[in-house]
Amino acid sequence: MNRSDRERPRPGPRLRGWGGVTAMAVACALTAALVLLPLQRVSEATLGIYDTAPRGPAAAEPARAEACEKPEASSARPSKAEGATLERIKSRTDKPRKLIVGIDQNSYRWGYRDPATGSLEGFDIDLVRAIAEELMGDPEAVVFRAIPTNRRVQAIDSGEVDMVVRTMTITCDRIKEVAFSTAYFETGQQLLVPKGSGITGHDTSLKGRKVCAAAGSTALTELEREAHGADISTTVPNQLDCLVRLQLGEVDAVVTDSALAAGQAAQDPMVELVGEPFTEEFYGVAMHKDAKDLVARVNQVLVEYRKDGWERSYDKWLKDGMGKSPGPPPATYRD
Repeated sequence: MNRSDRERPRPGPRLRGWGGVTAMAVACALTAALVLLPLQRVSEATLGIYDTAPRGPAAAEPARAEACEKPEASSARPSKAEGATLERIKSRTDKPRKLIVGIDQNSYRWGYRDPATGSLEGFDIDLVRAIAEELMGDPEAVVFRAIPTNRRVQAIDSGEVDMVVRTMTITCDRIKEVAFSTAYFETGQQLLVPKGSGITGHDTSLKGRKVCAAAGSTALTELEREAHGADISTTVPNQLDCLVRLQLGEVDAVVTDSALAAGQAAQDPMVELVGEPFTEEFYGVAMHKDAKDLVARVNQVLVEYRKDGWERSYDKWLKDGMGKSPGPPPATYRD
């Protein structure tokens, strides 16, 4: 089903926020908390799971033009078989023998560390635990590693993580570097601005305004394609840093996924989403390019997760901010 076949999900009533100064303090604390879950030096046994030769668009196999019309349809068909990649993950000589997953811990409602309990929570975290339960037999058999937006591909390619579940959009450029599962969420780029800013969306109201986006994000790619006269010189490693800069008055607007922006609006009642989403994007679980068997196994997990786990997680984390669930995007596979 394409977006034209169903109503585009719109941000509904905003999530109940943390409010004002508290939101600012929490945002800063969450950003600082990245040091608690760093990317660690990995053993040769971990790196040995993959061929870790440098990759990039030049080194990757050339993508067919038609394959890039729908990058979200580039994934392997699901399989219940445990392939060589998963077997090597389970037999690592270094301990603990757990799934190593790159996540975000500062995106409210998606992947964030609850300041009250210290636990990692959110829509993406629920998905990670579901994958771990199916692949490792235990939803807690996970080593979470916080990675910034601009290091997601590098972390996968180097073998520092087995996969990334971090609101990562499936794009034509990225499928040349990493392998993705089928899409598990649909979103689009949107503007987050202070209330009363006069900015109305991704249009000429941005002329002369300073806009922030995360390095390595699809938001930055779209701004570079069409900025409408905005100053896009402000880029940051982590998307939440843009919210902090917006709160400090250092930028006039933030461009990010509407799904993430809804969570950020919940953190600060003085900001709002404006305009309509101006792209159509899909999040996927990213894995190493050579881990085709692992991709197929994760896709099998998603087959089951779409039946009920997805809706439960959406209702818990996203419904208040994004309205009634549109349901998970349908699975599409490579021919």
